[in-house]
Amino acid sequence: MLNRIHALLAIGVLAFALVAAPDGALAQAPANGTHYVELSPPQPTETSGKIEVIEFFWYGCPHCYALEPMLEPWVKKLPKDAVFKRVPAVFNEQWGIGARVFYALDAIGEEERVRAALFDAIHKENLRLTSESAMEEWLGKKGVSVEKYKAAYKSFGVESRLRRAMQMTQAYKIDGVPTFAVQGRYVISATLNNDRQRLLAVTEYLIGEARRSGAKK
Repeated sequence: MLNRIHALLAIGVLAFALVAAPDGALAQAPANGTHYVELSPPQPTETSGKIEVIEFFWYGCPHCYALEPMLEPWVKKLPKDAVFKRVPAVFNEQWGIGARVFYALDAIGEEERVRAALFDAIHKENLRLTSESAMEEWLGKKGVSVEKYKAAYKSFGVESRLRRAMQMTQAYKIDGVPTFAVQGRYVISATLNNDRQRLLAVTEYLIGEARRSGAKK
């Protein structure tokens, strides 16, 4: 029992050390297998000449919702050689519906505008992602063209992106959200970093590692 307590205390001390710096910088270098996982083989990226940073998320995830207020300003401060993307994780049919909503809104140029309100509606007002009629009614109230949304929702383009999201969820070995990936090489999960500040700090550290290794070429 004492050994277990000592082990838990050691983990707590390590977690504190990683987030102790007031500016969000890490007090020590993160370790592969402890704070992130290095993929083998690395996954291909889609943005040449840039360091690709992906957030795997789900609208229905309370942890993704809690991260949003920190994530938005963090993304704006990313270095110029980094590009940020969101990919909806797809584990089952319910998550697939959330992904389809994301891609349909993105296809008609409305996702970014309504994202914060949509998160609020899901987590504070119990809006059901799985109800097409409820989603369409809510979107209409937010000034989204329901006809354009419905056309995009079942379009070939959205179907293709949905299949790609499913493939990426598997290829990146995603087991929960929010999870970040850097340049197809590093995966940083909330499971390994249960502090939101640390999750972003480790991701930022690995952007630097990708730059130093020349991975964006």
